[in-house]
Amino acid sequence: MSMNEFSSKPHTAAYFTLGCKLNFAETSTLGRLLAAKGIARADEGETPDICVVNTCSVTEMADKKGRQLIRRLASKYPEATLIVTGCYAQLKPAEIAAIPGVDIVLGSNEKLFMTQYLDRWLNEHTQQVEVTPFRDINRFAPSCERGDRTRYFLKVQDGCDYFCTYCTIPKARGRSRSGRIADLVTQARNVAAEGGKEIVITGVNIGEFGRDTGESFLDLLKRLDDIEGIARYRISSIEPNLLTPEIIRWVAEESRAFMPHFHIPLQSGSDAVLKLMNRRYDTALFADRLHTVKEYIPDAFIGIDVIAGARGETIEEWEKSYRFIESLPFAHLHVFPYSERPDTAALLLGGAVSQEEKHRRVGELTALSLKRQRAFIDSFFGTERPVLWEHPHTPSAPLHGFTDNYIRVTLPNSDALPPNSITPIILTEANTRDLA
Repeated sequence: MSMNEFSSKPHTAAYFTLGCKLNFAETSTLGRLLAAKGIARADEGETPDICVVNTCSVTEMADKKGRQLIRRLASKYPEATLIVTGCYAQLKPAEIAAIPGVDIVLGSNEKLFMTQYLDRWLNEHTQQVEVTPFRDINRFAPSCERGDRTRYFLKVQDGCDYFCTYCTIPKARGRSRSGRIADLVTQARNVAAEGGKEIVITGVNIGEFGRDTGESFLDLLKRLDDIEGIARYRISSIEPNLLTPEIIRWVAEESRAFMPHFHIPLQSGSDAVLKLMNRRYDTALFADRLHTVKEYIPDAFIGIDVIAGARGETIEEWEKSYRFIESLPFAHLHVFPYSERPDTAALLLGGAVSQEEKHRRVGELTALSLKRQRAFIDSFFGTERPVLWEHPHTPSAPLHGFTDNYIRVTLPNSDALPPNSITPIILTEANTRDLA
């Protein structure tokens, strides 16, 4: 059966996404590509003809969740065509292909060309497994999608050249590559034409944007800032060494629509552990970047990624790390227990930390994060901030939205606060009790 014959009938697909915002954006793009072939998104409760699973592999737990989901879908929908893609599929295609019920396995280079492989499977009815070796991944597949969210996610870059010792992402996503500013500006203008108000700039290592094309990340920001109709941009996770003082000053002093919101991965507050991780900065640089943000943008929300219990993080280094993190002017910590990943250089290091100790450290950092986030929110009580309202889950559900500096606000549902509108709200304990 060809794709044309297949799509001449009312077929449906269901989409399942694990992992990062980039994955969610790409899943939305997959839905649009299949819809262009006449394959509609399955309604809730409907039995789909196709199941698409976009996997993550950032931790061992992510792999496990991927396997569980694939097996559950194969059991629940035995007649459906089951397609698995994403980082786990790139890293371990044979492992996924061996799961009963899996029909198509696609790596990172093949993900957004899914319809071609689906057409081949429908013609041949033989399992399709296509994965490009990571050093040969060279396609930049554009994605700018909203899905079920109010915010749009604009993919500007993919892959990573950093090869941190604990990380599998370069092997899962390939080498760093970028879109072109002109193409990305066109995508953002299309968002404005659709009525979108906010765009999150996303990728794997977005600060590396343009290294392969001769353009620069700051030039991209400036061009996007000029687009009429987009009220808000947010910069997703950006490496501290790539968040230059020039970028920070531009956001503070010249940009029209870039929000006072930064997410900056630290991973460890110990210089010794940062060296073991092969990170490209030290604690002095990291602290300088955060203090520069606060100097120029005092109201900024700063989120930090931290890994607890990495190899080599002795009790002494952990205590140094905690004290350093405690000294920083952050609003939120995104904390991960260190996860052993196959084929990473970290496995050659000594100093493994027990699971019990990892989770103890996670608990301490999580408690610190909650304390700081509450203090950050409380400091704005009585002030007025603009809130962009999200689409509610149900027509009668409470309304949720975010201020410019990423404070989550909750109010009773009201026609006076339509989704995708921005309204000034005075912040109180009552409307900020749900932490962002």
